[in-house]
Amino acid sequence: MTSPENVLLIGSILLFVSIVVGKAGFRFGVPVLLLFLGVGMLFGNDALGVIHFNDFKTTQFIGIIALNIILFSGGMDTRTSEVKPVTGQGIILATAGVLITALVTGYFIYFITGLTNGFISLTFTESLLLASVLSSTDSASVFSILRTKKQELKENLRPMLELESGSNDPMAYLLTIVLIQILQSGDFSAGYLCFNIIFQMAIGAIAGYLLGRLTILLMNNININQALYPVLLLTCVFVIFSITSLIGGNGYLAVYLAGLIVGNHKVVHKKSMMTFFEGFTWLFQIMIFLTLGLLVNPSELIPVASLGILIGVFMIIVARPTAVILSLLPFRSMTTRARLYISWVGLRGAVPIIFATYPMIAGVKHSSLIFNVVFFVCILSLVVQGTTVAGMGKWLNLTRPASKTTDFNVELPDEIKAAMSEIEVIPSMITNGHLLMNLQLPDNTLVVMMKRGNTFCVPKGKTPLHIGDKLLVITDDDEELRKTYESLGIEEYSMRKNA
Repeated sequence: MTSPENVLLIGSILLFVSIVVGKAGFRFGVPVLLLFLGVGMLFGNDALGVIHFNDFKTTQFIGIIALNIILFSGGMDTRTSEVKPVTGQGIILATAGVLITALVTGYFIYFITGLTNGFISLTFTESLLLASVLSSTDSASVFSILRTKKQELKENLRPMLELESGSNDPMAYLLTIVLIQILQSGDFSAGYLCFNIIFQMAIGAIAGYLLGRLTILLMNNININQALYPVLLLTCVFVIFSITSLIGGNGYLAVYLAGLIVGNHKVVHKKSMMTFFEGFTWLFQIMIFLTLGLLVNPSELIPVASLGILIGVFMIIVARPTAVILSLLPFRSMTTRARLYISWVGLRGAVPIIFATYPMIAGVKHSSLIFNVVFFVCILSLVVQGTTVAGMGKWLNLTRPASKTTDFNVELPDEIKAAMSEIEVIPSMITNGHLLMNLQLPDNTLVVMMKRGNTFCVPKGKTPLHIGDKLLVITDDDEELRKTYESLGIEEYSMRKNA
C-alpha cells in the first residue's frame, strides 16, 4: 500500500542503505555512485521486488532537477583562477570532443549492428542517436570521484576535467533532441543540426551570464532571514534553467555558467549557501542513481550485454582517446601523459541514462534497446574507469600528495577582509621563551585559538607552548601574514585567506 508513511519509510531506508554502502565502498575504492545505482537495482522489480517502478517521465523530471543542482553546485565550486589557464582545452573538449565521440561511436554502432544477425540492425541516424546519448562525460561522476580522492593532479587536470564534464552535457543534450526530431520527421539535415547547436549554445551562454549577474545583484540587495538565502538561490537556479529553455537556449549550460559566476563573486552568506548546495547535491545524486537503478530491469540487460560490452570497450579505448587527441591538437604544451589521463577519465554515468529517457518518452523506434545499452555501458564505465581513476593518475605520475588538511574549521564572513593561517609550533619559535607572550608577533596579528592533541582552547599571554601545538593566527591581509611568518622564522608561507 502506497501510503505517505510507507513511501517515507521505504525512501528513508533506501537513503540510509545508500549512505552506509557508499561509506563502505569509498574505503575500498569503489565509486559510491555505482553503489547507489546497485542499491536501486537491488530493491527494484527483478531483485527483491520491494519497489515496482517504471515511470520514465518521473525519472526524467527527477533527473532534470538533479542535473540543475549538480551543475550549478559544480560551477560554484570551480575557481576561475584555476579554470582560466585551461579554458580553451575544456571548451573544445566539451564541444568538438563530444561531437567527435558521437560521430566515431555512431559509425561503429552502425557497422557492428549491421555486421551480424545477432544484433538488431540500426539505421545510421538511430546509431548516431545512441552514440549522442553516450557522448558526454557525466558531471556527477567526475565531480564526485575527483573530489573524493585524496590526491591532487598535476598540469591543471582536475579543473580541466571538471570544466569539460560540467559544460559538455548541453552538446550531448542538443544532439539527442535534434536527432529525435530528425527520426520523427524523417528528414536529416546537417545544416539544421549545426544551426540548432550554435543557436542554443549561444543563447544558453548569454542567458547564463546575464542571469548569473542578476542573481548576484538580487542576493546582495535583498534583506531576508539568513536561513532563506540558500532557498532563494535554489529558486534562482530553477528560474535560470526554465527561462533559458523557454527562449530557446540550453538551460544546462546557462545553469553551469551562472554557478561559475555566482561562485566567483562576492555574495552575502556564500559559504553557508555553498555548504547547503554541497549537501543538496549529494542528496540528489543519491536520488537520481537510486531512481535509475529502480527503473532498469537487470534481466533486460542480459540480451544487450554483448553489444554493450563492444560499445563500452570501443568508447574507452578508441572513441574517447580519438576525441581527446583531435580536440587537443592545438595545445602543444600538454604532455602525452596528460592526454592519456584525460582520455581515461571519460566517465559515463547518470547523465547519459537520463538522456536515454528522451527517446523512450518520444516513442522512438528501438528506444528500449537504446536505454538498456546506455545503462549497461554506463555501468561498465563506472566499474572499469571509475575504480581506476586514482591508480591511472599514479601510474602516469600525474598525482601529488593532497594539500594538508586543516585542524581548525574556522571561516570568516565574506564582509571581513582578513587573512588566517594555521601555524605549527617548531623549536625556533620558542627560543625566547615557552609562553605565548614570548612569540615575536606583529602588533596586528593575533593567536585566536590553539590545538594540543585533540584539545582546543583560546590561549592567553601566559599559555605555555609545546612543540607540535597548532596555532590559528589572524591578521589584516596577506602581506601582514607573510610578515608574521618571517617574524616567527618560518620559511614556508602557508596562507588561508578569507575569500
